[in-house]
Amino acid sequence: MYPAAFDYHAPTTVKDALKLLGKLDDAKLLAGGHSLIPMMKLRLAQPKHLIDLGKVKGLGGVKEEKGVIVVGAMTTHWEVESSKVLKAKVPVVSETAAVIGDPAVRNKGTIGGSLAHGDPAADMPATAIALGFEFVCEGPKGKRTVKVDDWFKGLMETALKDTELLTTIRIPVWAAGSGACYMKFPHPASRFAIVGVCAAVTLDKGGVCKKVGVGVTGAGTRAVRAKTVEAALLNKPLDAKTIEAAAQKAADGVDVQADLQGSVEYKSHLCRVFARRALEAAVKRAQG
Repeated sequence: MYPAAFDYHAPTTVKDALKLLGKLDDAKLLAGGHSLIPMMKLRLAQPKHLIDLGKVKGLGGVKEEKGVIVVGAMTTHWEVESSKVLKAKVPVVSETAAVIGDPAVRNKGTIGGSLAHGDPAADMPATAIALGFEFVCEGPKGKRTVKVDDWFKGLMETALKDTELLTTIRIPVWAAGSGACYMKFPHPASRFAIVGVCAAVTLDKGGVCKKVGVGVTGAGTRAVRAKTVEAALLNKPLDAKTIEAAAQKAADGVDVQADLQGSVEYKSHLCRVFARRALEAAVKRAQG
């Protein structure tokens, strides 16, 4: 199916993109296009104007700055997957990117486009929550930084305002003695997460959990932090019994939705199973 008619714009600077976004009625930003274009073809989205960010300078790349990995919003999933900096400092981010969609999606889709779109079955949101990403947005009033716990608002709804661009993602590097893992139960066709869980932990020399992050995607209307799981792990030795008990709380606080992929009960079960698996792998990595 063909999309409805629209006007195409290709700015080359953030300033020009923001000007277009501010003056045009019913405009949409185009990053990699793997979310927006299918919606336009099905006419679920019919913007009058399309602002292509592909030629905007300064929105790509990965670099380290004072213990934080800075990723440009237009960096492709493949670039995230293959980044030497990310593999060395926060490998779970590269691992998460590696299981997004298929090669075509990873070579064209962008980390910023995905995180701004807020698809409830996307992979990176779970990892973003577990690690504590921050999002740098730029608008007519300048820049602002949004913490990940304030980012995902609802079904395909984020904290990004209509007049803003997401320009940068800031990823903290966790301390020594940390480990993280993302695991999912993928849809066999789309590879979206029916349920996906990312777990990150920091252990002291005695094996006690001093920091923990657990993000859940796929099961509900948005990705969420598994707060009750985190609370059950913090300041405790992470043995098999503790992990199992904590993982049983993985569906708590998740607005689990029944659909063609499974019932509420089934998806809740997957939350618990993949929380346990991700935690076990994260602890093993933290232990070296």
